[in-house]
Amino acid sequence: MKTIDLNADLGEGGGHDAELMALISSCNIACGGHAGDEESMRAAVFAAQAHDVAIGAHPGYVDTEFFGRRFLDLPLEVLMGQIRNQIEGLLRIAGTLHHVKLHGALYHHANRDPALAKAFVELVFELLPKPLIYAPPTGRLIDVAKALGLPVLAEGFIDRRYLESGELCPRSEAAAVIEDVEEAVGQALRMVIEGCVMAANGKAIPMDVQTLCVHGDGGSALEILRCVRERFGREGIRVVVGEDTD
Repeated sequence: MKTIDLNADLGEGGGHDAELMALISSCNIACGGHAGDEESMRAAVFAAQAHDVAIGAHPGYVDTEFFGRRFLDLPLEVLMGQIRNQIEGLLRIAGTLHHVKLHGALYHHANRDPALAKAFVELVFELLPKPLIYAPPTGRLIDVAKALGLPVLAEGFIDRRYLESGELCPRSEAAAVIEDVEEAVGQALRMVIEGCVMAANGKAIPMDVQTLCVHGDGGSALEILRCVRERFGREGIRVVVGEDTD
């Protein structure tokens, strides 16, 4: 039987966190950078614990105006201090964390910048007794994590389109977000069953992933996850909490 971790970015004010928690196995909770505050973190942690969902930190650029989705040119030590503060803030509330996943522009920046990737991976190793990172299937993050012996799960996105390079289509492009539920479900099934994804140009590209994400702030997130779970059930795909597979 095939298994997959199913995660969602939550605590971002999307309005459906409680319902989404019932459909996922792990969550990434915004911790005060791009979104979130102590109250929202406590609410998300409570909901996750009620549904036995693994809790992860979701730090991003400290930029609520643009929801952490624009690049900020900050000194590495400043940026690492901000990431540390966000992870530690959620850690104080949750008590323990299953994983860390960067958010938005920071997720992509770290995946291209070897110095940032190394500093981030080392920080997670320092802060968590059982460190685990969610990262793109290719790029600096997963390479650095594996080189340093840090557990990592390769992540695919159910509700985003991909370029032929394997990177996500920029949100500035009209085709970046998948809102059609059937298309999103089809992409999820293809990644789990076939190990590939159809790029925006129609070419199939390899996509070996152990966790799949739906953005909790998306307008179709709840319907997409409900349909994904229903189809996974029919296909004999079991949703489980993600663990290092190496």
